[in-house]
Amino acid sequence: MKGIGLLGGSFDPIHAAHLALARHALRELGLEQVQLVPARQPWQRGPLAASASDRRAMIELALAGEPGLALNPMELERDGPTYTIDTLRNLPPGRYVWLLGADQLANFCTWRDWQEIVSRVELAVAHRPGTPLVPPPELQAWLETHGRRLTELPFEEMAISASEIRSRLEQGLPVSGMLPPAVDDYIRNRRLYRA
Repeated sequence: MKGIGLLGGSFDPIHAAHLALARHALRELGLEQVQLVPARQPWQRGPLAASASDRRAMIELALAGEPGLALNPMELERDGPTYTIDTLRNLPPGRYVWLLGADQLANFCTWRDWQEIVSRVELAVAHRPGTPLVPPPELQAWLETHGRRLTELPFEEMAISASEIRSRLEQGLPVSGMLPPAVDDYIRNRRLYRA
C-alpha cells in the first residue's frame, strides 16, 4: 500500500540535502508523495532567522518541477508552538511515513506525545553525518512491545546544514551547490540571512 512521506523541519532555508532526502525516500520507500512540513515555531529551538512567509516561498520555489514532492503548509497556518502530534491528528486517514534523520531519532522521546506519534505513523530514519542510527531505549522497547520496527533509509550522507548556510551567507561566503538556484536567488533578492 502506497503512503505519504512527511518530512518536517524548519527549512531555514530549504537546501540540497532536504531535497535529496525527499527524492530518495519517495523512490526507495515506494511512496505516492513526500510532503515537506515546515514548522511555524519549533518548540525545541529559538526563533527562526527567516519568516514563515519567506520559508514557505523558498520551499515552493525549491519544489517547482519536482514530481512527487509537495508543500504541506498545515503547521505554518497554525499559531503558537509547533508540535508534530497536532499535525498528525489533523491529517486525513491514510498511511503516513515520518522521515527523520538519525540526529532527530536520538531525541525522539522528548517530543510531545511521542508514543501517539509512533502509533500513527511509520518511522523511516536516514543516516546523518556523525550520528549513529540507534533508537533511544524507550522507543526501542515501545516498538518491540507493539510489533513495530524502524525502517532504515540508507542515504548517501550530505554534509550540508541550514546553520552552515546561514553562517556562510552572513559572512558573504558562497553557497553554490548547497541551495536550489531559485532559492539562492530569492535569498539574495530579499537579502535574507545577512548580518
